[in-house]
Amino acid sequence: MNFVGLDLGTSAVKTVLVDVAGRVIAEADHPVAWETPRPLWSQSDPRGWWDSAAATLDDLARREPKAMSGVVAIGLSGQMHGAVALDAADEPLRPAILWNDGRAHAEADELAARGGPEWSDRLGVRPMPGLTGPKLLWMARNEPDLHKRIRSLLLAKDYLRLRMTGERITDASDAAGTWYFDQYERAWSGQALDWCEVNAQWLPRVCEGDAPAGRLRAELAARWGMAGPVTIAAGGGDAATGAVGAGVVAEGDAMMSMGTSAQIVVAADRHRPASARMVHAFCHALPGRWYQMAAMLSGASPMAVAARWLKADIGELLAECEAAFKGPSRLLSLPYLVGERTPHNDPFARGAIFGLDAATTRADMTQAVLEGTAFMLADARAALEAAGAHCGRAALIGGGARSPFWAKLIASATGIELTLSSGAQRGPAFGAARLAILSAGKGDASTLAAPAVERTIAPDRELFEAYRPRIERFRELYRALKPEFAKG
Repeated sequence: MNFVGLDLGTSAVKTVLVDVAGRVIAEADHPVAWETPRPLWSQSDPRGWWDSAAATLDDLARREPKAMSGVVAIGLSGQMHGAVALDAADEPLRPAILWNDGRAHAEADELAARGGPEWSDRLGVRPMPGLTGPKLLWMARNEPDLHKRIRSLLLAKDYLRLRMTGERITDASDAAGTWYFDQYERAWSGQALDWCEVNAQWLPRVCEGDAPAGRLRAELAARWGMAGPVTIAAGGGDAATGAVGAGVVAEGDAMMSMGTSAQIVVAADRHRPASARMVHAFCHALPGRWYQMAAMLSGASPMAVAARWLKADIGELLAECEAAFKGPSRLLSLPYLVGERTPHNDPFARGAIFGLDAATTRADMTQAVLEGTAFMLADARAALEAAGAHCGRAALIGGGARSPFWAKLIASATGIELTLSSGAQRGPAFGAARLAILSAGKGDASTLAAPAVERTIAPDRELFEAYRPRIERFRELYRALKPEFAKG
């Protein structure tokens, strides 16, 4: 008896095949295309998501036919906040507007003024351009003909579910990121739907993440060599499923995720809103649980972009930087390539490297980028602490978990002790597989346990102290450039 976890990320689909004990049998990934056709815009064709997801399952079926024949449930995870607008034939009306899209900034400000702090707290966070609700209000005003043709409105992973099962279902953790979901009631908010010009009839049914939520079409089960009926678990948004995979489910458990974007998540046993701090307070992917989150739009992506600029492999740059490292960089870097949420809520913020001179080396620039990301995470921790979420130790997951050197800089800038576990890079896909196990009724106490820690990375106390004035200068640099970013 085996299970699949599938995570639809911004740049790739990652899929893992596990047994009932959660041991990974095989994994596959396939790239996903997205585009930025105009300033502030970020979008992707949902049909390409399906092609990439199916390609990972085709790959696993070729490589592990025996194990795939025993699959009884699939869990889904995906990038949050995307607006997938479908017509009466379930065809996308336009490319999905993604989480890092900033076009709806005016609509977000309008909704914030209309709802006020009380509604921001109830709906989980102050409305921000990347959330689903402001995007639908933007569509109503800027693409009225398309808006009138909407017949269903799904989130990213739930479009895959529709293709897999024919069902329109979501889960509470993904719905939580729309700005029209009541975090206390774990249900759609009629008032917020009206404000966002979203018709309640467009919306999917809401389940908890560990619940069965559809059955795989017979022709797809045959395509992937799955012998019996296959349940599709409700799953969750990637922040919540990443937390499930890391065992971050009980009050006070914490996780730091470093993928295309970055998050620090602290689990909670009740809804604890802190919208004034730009901290997200959302439903978890498990019933009766919530979490607080500092969400940043740039995680490991600034390093990927720097590698493209410098025409070098990321691993090569990291090794070169580590060999040359002598303490804090004399350069300062802002990592805000596509704007920022926590703590700034600034869709116009952009990246910068300050202090370049004729002596600057490639290793200097790499270190500046690494430290800029670390300082961004220090800001995130400060926002969480101000919101009452204490985070002294956290599981590190995602692509950024590959480098112990980078993790050391992050630990030293934030003061957070980081733990690395086997499969930390699988993140949300592994969490989705755990939800699949639960949906089939095969889980036990070990299913949600934190994976065994393979390495602990403590803050370097001398470096922590050396970074404190640099972090203040980092903040000053953002404040100085903020008016210039807004002009852009």
